[in-house]
Amino acid sequence: MQIYYNPLDVACKSRIGAAKRGEKLQFNIFFSKNDQPSWSVFEQNGAFSPKTPNLKDCLKPEYEARLYLNKDGEETEIYPMKKTNYGWGIALAIEEIGLYYYSFFIQDIGYISCGYMEMGVLSNEPNAFLLTVSSEDYQTPDWFKGGVMYQIFPDRFCKEGAMPDIKGRIKREDWGGTPSFLPNKNGKVLNNDFFGGNFKGVQSKLPYLKSLGVTTIYFNPIFEAASNHRYDTSDYKKIDPMLGDEADFAELVQKAEENGIKIILDGVFNHTGDNSVYFNKYGEYPSLGAYQSKDSPYYSWYFFQQFPDKYSSWWGIDILPEVNESSESYQKFIFGKEGVLKKWLGFGIGGYRLDVADELPDFFLQKLRKSVKESNENAIIIGEVWEDASNKIAYSQRRQYLQGGELDSVMNYPLKDAVIRYIQTGNANELLHCIRVLINHYPKQTVDCLMNILGTHDTARILTVLGGIYCHNKLEMAKDTAYLDEKSREIAIEKLKMAAVIQFTVAGVPCIYYGDENGAEGHIDPFCRRCYDWERQNHELIDFYATLGKIREKYRDIFKDGDFQEIRSEGGLLFFKRTKNNENIYIYTNNSSKSHLLHYPGKFVDLLSGESFENYRKINPNSFGIFIKAEK
Repeated sequence: MQIYYNPLDVACKSRIGAAKRGEKLQFNIFFSKNDQPSWSVFEQNGAFSPKTPNLKDCLKPEYEARLYLNKDGEETEIYPMKKTNYGWGIALAIEEIGLYYYSFFIQDIGYISCGYMEMGVLSNEPNAFLLTVSSEDYQTPDWFKGGVMYQIFPDRFCKEGAMPDIKGRIKREDWGGTPSFLPNKNGKVLNNDFFGGNFKGVQSKLPYLKSLGVTTIYFNPIFEAASNHRYDTSDYKKIDPMLGDEADFAELVQKAEENGIKIILDGVFNHTGDNSVYFNKYGEYPSLGAYQSKDSPYYSWYFFQQFPDKYSSWWGIDILPEVNESSESYQKFIFGKEGVLKKWLGFGIGGYRLDVADELPDFFLQKLRKSVKESNENAIIIGEVWEDASNKIAYSQRRQYLQGGELDSVMNYPLKDAVIRYIQTGNANELLHCIRVLINHYPKQTVDCLMNILGTHDTARILTVLGGIYCHNKLEMAKDTAYLDEKSREIAIEKLKMAAVIQFTVAGVPCIYYGDENGAEGHIDPFCRRCYDWERQNHELIDFYATLGKIREKYRDIFKDGDFQEIRSEGGLLFFKRTKNNENIYIYTNNSSKSHLLHYPGKFVDLLSGESFENYRKINPNSFGIFIKAEK
């Protein structure tokens, strides 16, 4: 007996990905008694090539079938399915938002469970498919989709003018030098060395960013803080003076807008710095901080176990006292009419990326979304979530990120990890499996604005990872041997190009971590946060990224919300297309030593190489391409 159930095929499930509350969903299972029907999706050589069944291969079954459906944490409900001429079907609407699980049971046969590639498989025990049900009015910003992001660590991108003298900060005049990483005599790494990157420097590079096709700049924190990473906020309502002032920021936002670029800020709302207006542990601010007195207006913002020296802090790091998000005073400060969110949205920014979103309770994220969307319904909210955001459990709570009341998007760490594994192993099926899981679990409007990363300020540089250099500690990471030799670097760059092709063409928005397009290297923090090397530029690699950006710009309508459809996955070959309104862009990557021959009727042109071909395309080992039908 053969069955076919593919939740990424509208013939089986009427909506791909998450459903909307109250929406009528149609589930269909196709049935055949043939041992090898024409719609078998896994071929003998292990290739994955799904095909919707031909109805002539299907039979009306004599068996009864049922749908098992339950909301997360609730009892399972059983629904009888209707026999059809091709198998079984059922239509129903789900009236509550939430996370659901479902499977099918066929009398005398067994369960149809979720298997590899999210495909239905026969099993003795149920392994449920996941279904997210979001609110019917859940929308995400269209302006963000189809574009290109660029992440900037503000202190290390570009510097214009002299650095101001600020107490407690070490001014580095050796742009590009190794950031300080060794602990002081008290065993702490202070992160108080500054290279002087600033808003004027970023503004001077707007033409460069525009040439890459960048449509969104994501800044790591820009508010006053003691550390160069600025995740220890000192004053949410003040620009860090090393970067400039509010006038400089306003001018940057305006100039970026004139270049078709919006700016997204990092929102760090789970903790503050201990050296801040609010905590004021060292008495450096004129305010009465929570550390200084229980009478402080900020005392309710924090958790003290034993006042004042024993308090909750992020991951036990005492310079980052945790915030009590339930504090009404804190909520008013962040969400209110004169609050932090609205203040910076008033400058015309495009939205926020939320640091450690897992640490922010659902009620807080819901109020945050309401506050942001009141100011600008088109502002985007992106969460830092490292796992599948549809079924994430954080602090024993199932999260509701993508059900319509919290986030628009998340950082796509699952895709990042899958792309790296593919480049390292040549297993295209594993990469495709990750892509299919995300498409199946997430709302389509979220998928279209996923923040697709290959590296960030929290991870080793992608070129270093693909180059395969491993270090045991930061002393090793600081040595010259932690960087690639010329030949190894050339090999790693070719791998990076293949990874970037995937990053720029799958569903979502690619995010370039500053300098990756220039072949930057470095292990984890702080070596992944070195200064952009403007004196030594890899123009060939930069031009490659610029070409990818131009392709996205020219075909933005397709990349904005076009469907992802796999065509074939075999060994190291991944072949898929993005499609919308009968327009198609075809993408392949062949991370193997084997050649392949693609047969597609018609005349085509490769957008990367400019080569034309007709009917057939030889796919060489270790190659990649993006092609479309040639204009008549």
